[in-house]
Amino acid sequence: MEFIYKVAFRLALTVVIGVVIGSERAKHGRAAGIRTHVLVCMGAALTSLIGIYAAKELGNNGDMMRIAAQVISGIGFLGAGMIILKDNNVIMGLTTAAGVWTTAIIGIAVGCGFYAGAVIATVLLVLSLIIFARLERRRKSVEVIYVEIDDMYKANEIIEKISSFIDKEFAHKVVPPKSGFQGNLGIDFIISRRLYHDITSDIRELENVVYTEIEQ
Repeated sequence: MEFIYKVAFRLALTVVIGVVIGSERAKHGRAAGIRTHVLVCMGAALTSLIGIYAAKELGNNGDMMRIAAQVISGIGFLGAGMIILKDNNVIMGLTTAAGVWTTAIIGIAVGCGFYAGAVIATVLLVLSLIIFARLERRRKSVEVIYVEIDDMYKANEIIEKISSFIDKEFAHKVVPPKSGFQGNLGIDFIISRRLYHDITSDIRELENVVYTEIEQ
């Protein structure tokens, strides 16, 4: 019975960790959000628990971490599907893929009962995603701003209005809406150099604009 309580607690903790990490990615509209991170973390923890159960309950004298070790390499296939090359030769998804891989390792730590390492790693991971994203954005030579509108027939009008906010050379292209809502339209504004001020607040004030963000 004690082992069952440990299993329940550890799997519940992976849900919390998955939500904390996944919510940061979901906020930026990434493909791997809360559900993906929760499932990855929980699945990784369960593989550790299976190894522990096999060693303790079934008398298996083999390496109890052998099953969990396969998660580290296996999760790479999931991460590879998140990495894409956009038309403007910008690679997207590397951070999300690395975050999912790290989340899996944190799940293994939770499954083994290494709570201190799991919690510290979670805190450092979230802080790294937030802080370093800001630092990297300041150093980028190209700025990409995503804008989503709820009326595709107003696209030209909105592009013209947004162009008045940009004082540098830029290009734009139509992309699928991150929200997935039918009728919405996504537009990427690729600006030749980093902007000295954030124009997203001005863009949000425009009619028919439902969402905007600076691509990380």
